[in-house]
Amino acid sequence: MYENLAILTAFILIYSMLAGGLERTPVNGALVYTAFGLVLGPLGLGFLILNVDAELMRTLAELTLALVLFTDAANADLGVLKRSIGLPRRLLLVGLPLTILLGFGVGVLIFGDLSLLEIAILATLLAPTDAALGKAVVTNKSVPVNIRESLNVESGLNDGICVPILLLFLALATGAAESGGHMTLAFELFAEEIGIGFVVGVGLTAMGALLFKQADKRGWLTETWLQLPVVSLSVACFAVAQSFGGSGFIAAFAGGLLFSGIARKRKHVLLLAAEGTGETLALITWVAFGASVMSKAIGYFTWEVFIYALLSLTLIRMLPVFLSLFGTGLHGDEKLFMGWFGPRGLASIVFAVIVLNEQLPGGGTIVITAVCTIVLSVLAHGLSANPLVALLLAKVWGGTGAGSRD
Repeated sequence: MYENLAILTAFILIYSMLAGGLERTPVNGALVYTAFGLVLGPLGLGFLILNVDAELMRTLAELTLALVLFTDAANADLGVLKRSIGLPRRLLLVGLPLTILLGFGVGVLIFGDLSLLEIAILATLLAPTDAALGKAVVTNKSVPVNIRESLNVESGLNDGICVPILLLFLALATGAAESGGHMTLAFELFAEEIGIGFVVGVGLTAMGALLFKQADKRGWLTETWLQLPVVSLSVACFAVAQSFGGSGFIAAFAGGLLFSGIARKRKHVLLLAAEGTGETLALITWVAFGASVMSKAIGYFTWEVFIYALLSLTLIRMLPVFLSLFGTGLHGDEKLFMGWFGPRGLASIVFAVIVLNEQLPGGGTIVITAVCTIVLSVLAHGLSANPLVALLLAKVWGGTGAGSRD
């Protein structure tokens, strides 16, 4: 345990001093973290032995995602979001369903050993994009602001929207859904997951903001404890929503959006600690993924799994996004850019663990495909973020793009 702790803390120390320089290279954090875990893990040098089971991996991924969603939403420019709300609305209401449908169709062609419901589960599991892995793009101020905010909102909400869809398919696959009650179950799941998540996120954030305001007025706040309110509030939004049967991801993102409007003056100071905590949790999560999950799963990759993973990141994602943005005024290169930057990561890890716990006949294939897709996403999106942003900017500044910069 102490050897693992020494290795992890030394890595955190060294990376924290190099992070600014690495951000200017084609290599992003998640790629470095995962590679570090893989190289030092059992499949590599064998120095880092992390006994991470499925539930611990899920907990790490959930907490990381909750913090990232809250802070990303809190950093959103609500004025820009209001003006360009049509883009994320199209991505979520048109692009997301088309992605699941296309993923299902491709899965039917590739996976002959999976049932139709298992293929639907796989398509849903890989549909949501990852806010943490896409951070290099959505926080880059050089990216046109309408594109940046749209991708931010999409990644903040699509995982919460996919939860009830995934649970419905799982209920049907395991026989938990009553015959003839499928539509009723679907509506109940959507109402509970999204409705409860939204109410909890907004309610807790409003109460937290009121308490903070009163404490600040009375001079009770200290610099030391000022680091914790946003961290605890984001985790509370997630945990309370989950405990009531809602979507903790929706709660975290909705709470963050409200926080953005309430705490405009001191937002940056209050968010610093939460952003740092989220980055640290992301580092630990991706190191654990590389050292534990990848080391165990890499030998089970098949050509069917690899082909589907590759298509999931390209055709299955990019074609629906391109079609959903038709008529928005965006140029083709901007649509392709938005389609490409749909990385898969933490949400898919969480969903994969949920599927694994259901012990479906094809559960192993589903999980391995998810792991393969995440690995390819970490590699491909990590290496392409900065070069493609530079390419997009060259076109925008050259007068061929429709995006705007703030």
